[in-house]
Formats: sequence, structure tokens, C-alpha cells
Amino acid sequence: MKRRREFEIFSMSFLDAICCGFGAMILLFLVIRTSEPGRLEQAERDLDGLIAQYEQELNEIVGETELVRRQELSKTEDVRSDRTSVENLQAQLERIRAQVLAVEDPTLEVEENRLASAKQSLTDEMRRLLADYRPPIDEYKVGGIPVDSEYIIFLIDTSGSMQQYQWDRVQQQLRETLEVYPTVKGIQIMNDEGEYMFKSYRDEWIPDTPTRRQAILETLKNWAPFSNSNPREGILAAIDRFYDPGKKISLYVYSDDFQQGSINPVVREIDRRNHADASGERLVRIHAVAFPAVYLMTGGDLFTAANFAVLMRIVCQRNGGTFVALPVIRRGDRG
Repeated sequence: MKRRREFEIFSMSFLDAICCGFGAMILLFLVIRTSEPGRLEQAERDLDGLIAQYEQELNEIVGETELVRRQELSKTEDVRSDRTSVENLQAQLERIRAQVLAVEDPTLEVEENRLASAKQSLTDEMRRLLADYRPPIDEYKVGGIPVDSEYIIFLIDTSGSMQQYQWDRVQQQLRETLEVYPTVKGIQIMNDEGEYMFKSYRDEWIPDTPTRRQAILETLKNWAPFSNSNPREGILAAIDRFYDPGKKISLYVYSDDFQQGSINPVVREIDRRNHADASGERLVRIHAVAFPAVYLMTGGDLFTAANFAVLMRIVCQRNGGTFVALPVIRRGDRG
């Protein structure tokens, strides 16, 4: 009887322990399963907040971009308006200045007519005799320009105003200048930027033959490289590339205005580059021909035309050359 009682007590304790263990495991499982959805929900809320933050930042960036775009459009419109105002003011200034050139220089017309008459009076026999004749330097001049040089370089302003309104006169002037040089040892054609007409003769003299002269005149008809209407670059390039102590070289500068830079710095720079030799002679002789007619036909910038005249008068005087201003053409004339 005593043994059975002890067995029953032991059995009950064992069952209690087992039940408690299982109960604890079930309770732990329930606690874990309950807290996991909470963490998932919190993570989802955090993700939604992050997405909302990014969307807000994106909207702010888009707004700033739109503001910058509107500011850019506004500034572009302001620049366009300012440019229009400047063009209108320039047109008014040009119309006023154009009136100043309305008076022609009768002396130049008389001289030009005299030269044309003298040229027409030459007979074929006189031309043949003059082909090998070389008078003294002081006498050998045309329109006041000495033509004693053995090598000649033409620096031609190829800007829009020259191309549109002066190009026929430029071709005529070049033809007439070549005619007063029956033969030379070399020719070169560059624009006032220093760009060559014939790139195959870069830094070389073009041989003086009738075929080459005709090719120069034909090419000139449609030759239109960029130009900023500043003879500085072309003059310096010609001196640097072609000066030779054994050659007598003349530069002819054809232009209608001087738009870039100041006069004094250009004169000083040309003086430094085209310095005088031991005998006091400059390395090359510099002549200039002005074409002012465009300013009566279109109301062009008389101020820059005057700048070219002042600049080249000084440069020609200091470099043994002659400055010639062609007669002004009346408004509407194209001759």
C-alpha cells in the first residue's frame, strides 16, 4: 500500500513538469508570432515615409528646374530686346554719320579722271616701249603711290559690307593696280585676317604670269573668307612671313572700315614689327585704299570708316606708303 502511494505522487509531478514545459513553448511561440507582424508593419510605414520624402524632394527639384528655365527664357528675351535696341541706335547713328560723307572730294575725282584719260591715250606702241622702262623712283608713281616694288601683297577686307556693296570696285581696283605693275617677281593675295586666297601658295610667292593674274581676278569674284575688318592681323602676318632683306615689297590694304581695337596700339605694334633698317627704310612699304561708298548706300558706320582712314593715314605715313580714299558714291549708286 505504501509503495503504490509513492508511485502516484511521482507520476503526478512528472506530468505537471511535462505540461508546464509544453505550455511554456506554446506561450513563447505565440509571443514570437504576435510581435513579427508588428515589425513588418513598422517597416512598411518607414518605407512609405521614405518614398514620400523622395517624392517631396523630386517635386522641389522639378520646381527649381522650372524656375531656372523661366529665368533663362526671361534673360534670353532681355538680351534679344537689348540687341534690338542697340541695332536701332546703330542704325540711327549710321544715318546721321552717312550725311557727313555726302560731300565728295572733287580733287580725288579730278585726279582719277586724269589718270583714266592718260591711260586711254597710251597706244600699243607706247605700251610696248614702256614694258621694259623703269623711270626713277620719284617719278614712277600712279595716283601718288610709288610702284617701284618687285613684290606686292594685297590685303583685302572680305567683310560683309565690302562683299555686298564694294566688291565690284575692289575687283576693278585690284585689276588696275596689277596693270601698273607690268611685271613683278612675286604676288600674294591675303585677306585682312591673314588668310590666303590660294592655300597652295601659303608662305610662298605666286609667280607673276598672265595666267596667274587672270586666276587671281577670277577667284576674287567669289572669295569671301571671314573678316573682322581689322587690318592688323594681315599686315603683321605679311611682314612676318614674306619680309626678305633682298626684296622690295609693298603691301596694299583694301578696306572700308576699322571695327576692332584701338588705333594707337595697332600703330605701335606695326612699328615694332616693320622697323626701319640701317638706312632708315622700313622693311616693307605699306599703302592703303579706302572704299567709303557703303556708308551712303546703307547708313553704315561712319565712325569706323573714319577710324580706318585715321589708322591707315598714320600707318602709310610711317611706313613709306600712300593712303588713297576713293570717291564717295551717292546713296543708291552701285558703280
